[in-house]
Amino acid sequence: MTGASPQLASEHSGASPKSRSPLAHLLHALNQPLTGLQCSLELAAAGPRHPEQYARTLHQGLELTSRMRILVEAIRELADIQESARETSDSDAVESFPLDVLLRDTVADLLPVAESRSVHLLLRSEAPLPVRSDRGRLATLLFRFFESALSLTREGGDLRIAATPDPGHDPGQVCLMVSWLPGPPPEHSPFSPQELGLLIAEAGWEQMGGGWIHTRTETTQTCRVQLPLASGRFPAQPFRPGDSK
Repeated sequence: MTGASPQLASEHSGASPKSRSPLAHLLHALNQPLTGLQCSLELAAAGPRHPEQYARTLHQGLELTSRMRILVEAIRELADIQESARETSDSDAVESFPLDVLLRDTVADLLPVAESRSVHLLLRSEAPLPVRSDRGRLATLLFRFFESALSLTREGGDLRIAATPDPGHDPGQVCLMVSWLPGPPPEHSPFSPQELGLLIAEAGWEQMGGGWIHTRTETTQTCRVQLPLASGRFPAQPFRPGDSK
């Protein structure tokens, strides 16, 4: 199946305007396997068939159902993100904290996965990077973001994560750059679980008030995201050799 990329703010040689909301994009994608399943069942019910034909229809139906299940799960995640945003706006969960520490904790959680895929996970973070947000919600979002990028990285390649004050743009923003050497397109691209994970991360990031730009070249994919810096300052955290692998 081919179609528009799930990254809604993607770039090739320039910026691409957003044509759909994440939910509208997923509902459009869901229509394709749903229509295929209906057609397959209608053909099977049209008249007597050989057992082999019925078996083939069942296998096709199971595959289409699996694809729909992935898309429905993504829709559920989007609904959870929207609900979480509403709850955060009505709670005291927002706090100031150093983003660089949260990044290192998230990368450390993903190191075993990276090692199992022979991916070099490299983090560069300039401290201090104080932000004001819901820490638990941002931690979940960062893990989803990095996990999806890691799953799209070619085996033996590099996944690079760099966080700095936004250079030359807005000194009140933190810039998070995540780049990787992509592997072969996943099955059912661009609606694979890995690529949909980036869509979920993008939607979550924008719900938190951050910017998101996805760029591609022949050899590299990069997500550049922004988040406002808090006005407070934190003591600089020592950068240890173990923080970058």
